Amino acid sequence: MSGPDVLLVLGAGLFAGLINAIVGSGSLLTFPVLLAIGYSPIVANVSNTVGMAFGNVSGVVGYRRELAGQRSRMLGLGVYSALGALAGAILLLALPERIFHGVVPVLVLLATVLVVVQPRLTALLEAHREHRYSAVALRAGVFLTAIYGGYFGAAQGVLLIGLMGLFLDEDLQRINALKNVLAAFTNGVAALVFAVFAHVSWPAAVLLAVSSVVGGQVGSAVGRRLAPGVLRAVIVVGGVAAVVKLLA
Repeated sequence: MSGPDVLLVLGAGLFAGLINAIVGSGSLLTFPVLLAIGYSPIVANVSNTVGMAFGNVSGVVGYRRELAGQRSRMLGLGVYSALGALAGAILLLALPERIFHGVVPVLVLLATVLVVVQPRLTALLEAHREHRYSAVALRAGVFLTAIYGGYFGAAQGVLLIGLMGLFLDEDLQRINALKNVLAAFTNGVAALVFAVFAHVSWPAAVLLAVSSVVGGQVGSAVGRRLAPGVLRAVIVVGGVAAVVKLLA
């Protein structure tokens, strides 16, 4: 990579780490940057996942106060995230890229709509939230989102927030913190698979890792100060931007 390419990747990683801590669609910035500087789609995808996994962990550390009392939930849902990520990473290496990309914009758009209507749906589902099938639906949703995350990953945070907002009786900030944990599980497992079985551009991955760690800390500091309504608006804007970027 040339000097300008290094600066471009560092800047993209910084902003993506910030966005991921708050919303979860930062890869829509870093992935096109890696393509623009000459990497093939698969190499760009796996290198991005490996690098941004460190930024996800940074977001978890930044939101650690909001994770108080959620240990069992993190571990329980984390298992489904890990299993889904493993399946998604295998699919990426085994199947043509075009197969899954056709449904990615639909999934992100659906998640954005869920974030918008989540307060009303939550009220409607409140009487049934403790039903045993609600827990099953949440786990299944986390597993399916992790398959998507292991395969492509961009905007999986929007999907997770929309999903968990329906089934968890929690403040949006605590849901956002849990989202960071599940995204870290997903990207971490996928990154391990790619590091062993895929061609990773380690210079790009290291640059993204360093810059996204910084971005994750900045994003956590900013995100926890946002009011729920503002945070919801940021998530919706991020989701819409993700759909537009994917369609483009």
